[in-house]
Amino acid sequence: MTIRYGLIGSGMMGQEHIRNLNLLEGCEVTAVSDPDEGMRQLSVETSGGTAKAFGDYKDMLGSGLVDALLIAAPNDTHHEILLDVLETPLPVLVEKPLCTTSAHCSEVLAKAEGRSAPVWVAMEYRYMPPVQRLLAELKAGTVGTPRMMAIREHRFPFLEKVGDWNRFNVRTGGTLVEKCCHFWDLMRLTLESDPVRVYASAGVDVNHLDEAYEGQTPDILDNAYVTVDFANGARGMLDLCMFAEGSYWQETIAVTGEKARVEAKVPGPARFTVDKKERHSEVEISHRGSKEVTVEEVDVDEKVLAAGDHHGSTFFQHERFRDLVRAGKGTPEVSLEDGLWSVRVGEAAEESARSGQAITL
Repeated sequence: MTIRYGLIGSGMMGQEHIRNLNLLEGCEVTAVSDPDEGMRQLSVETSGGTAKAFGDYKDMLGSGLVDALLIAAPNDTHHEILLDVLETPLPVLVEKPLCTTSAHCSEVLAKAEGRSAPVWVAMEYRYMPPVQRLLAELKAGTVGTPRMMAIREHRFPFLEKVGDWNRFNVRTGGTLVEKCCHFWDLMRLTLESDPVRVYASAGVDVNHLDEAYEGQTPDILDNAYVTVDFANGARGMLDLCMFAEGSYWQETIAVTGEKARVEAKVPGPARFTVDKKERHSEVEISHRGSKEVTVEEVDVDEKVLAAGDHHGSTFFQHERFRDLVRAGKGTPEVSLEDGLWSVRVGEAAEESARSGQAITL
């Protein structure tokens, strides 16, 4: 069974999705919609030259050319698009963040109630191979009860996108929503509890300060420390720096309990690392009792790595979504409620960074 995909939005992330779908058995991009003519044409070329291009996604919805939808349009368009596509019987994979505000996310949840076709929120970081290894260790009881989770992302600045939409909070939801919803999702998944309190200290200190768009300077945060308290007593911490592209490890994700500490280490994309041949990731386990440390390299197929900037996670996420669609039943691994929670935490972190106050959820 070949699943025919229709893309709504075909910019930088849309191109990554197409490249990964090209690698995946039983998947074909048959239609793309984007208001930008250049991106439409590029998408047709990336898909192999056979996809039909639409300037308006509403025309694509009624074309009969697709079996599943992928939404990769700018963040601030998700709300309107979702309210339209939820009227169809098609399965949907929607890029993060679900919407730019929790209020809009709640509207989407209400609209989707009772819908039989699945809606999956694209939280790619769950599917990075080293993160999957970390989650497997937690499930096996290696750390005991997870008490603390520390995530560090030291990476490159936001890239240029069509229309420079990702330079302003009003269109992205803010860095702690747009970029960091992945991390709030990972914390909630890993610690198996809901967040109750968020405190953030953040700034706009280095990136984009010499840029101007229609007379306006970008206002997206480029660094932050955020702490999150959870209902079960666990704590999470994020250390974000978006002007540290010289770092080899782009993400390090550590979970600690009474038995051990497990840390997943993920390199940046090859184009941002000094040694472009060394792109393996690692999982390190530090045992509290024996004081022994084990380190395991986690290899990913080079073709999968080359298809995107998310260390293979986009491919593996698509593999799981494809299997769900093929089965014709079951629930998404990343639900609309998961998408809402990740935006709620990011929204609270943005508010805390502005106010200097801890925010209670």
